[in-house]
Amino acid sequence: MATHNTDEGASAKELLLEAARRDNTELLTEVLEHHHTPEFLNNSTDALGNTALHVAAQYGAYDVMDELLDQEGLEVDPRNRMEGNTPLHKAVYFAKGEKQLGLEIVKLLTEAGADPRVRNKQKQRPIDISDPRDTELRQVLQSAEYMMSMGNDLVPEEDTDDGPRSGSESS
Repeated sequence: MATHNTDEGASAKELLLEAARRDNTELLTEVLEHHHTPEFLNNSTDALGNTALHVAAQYGAYDVMDELLDQEGLEVDPRNRMEGNTPLHKAVYFAKGEKQLGLEIVKLLTEAGADPRVRNKQKQRPIDISDPRDTELRQVLQSAEYMMSMGNDLVPEEDTDDGPRSGSESS
């Protein structure tokens, strides 16, 4: 399984992460032409376990993130090895320095299904690391958290009250 492009010197994984770092949609498109599987996108990480989605969130790469989130099978809540942060955590950190772009990235992630209830290794949710004065960002995270909790409450974990489904009916 050759993921290295020896002509250019960088592997497909390195090119993917570089596209995310530089918000380079042309480079992303080139990489995805040859490596567009969910496994490639979800398993291509840097040394700290950051996926392209983490990197895009960390560097404010809105356009690349938008394209990544359109990819079938992309995991939106992967946790990196170092802090256990998700891309949503990274986006909230980014929003501390770039408030408006950070807010747009947080919205993009939450609309794509990123779970704001996920805690990192320090037991912090994205809202816990947000600037307390950034009421707009906090509102987006609170709304997303509420919507997630409502959605999960609607799906029962077990079929206990749906009638006889014990498995002992078959003869």
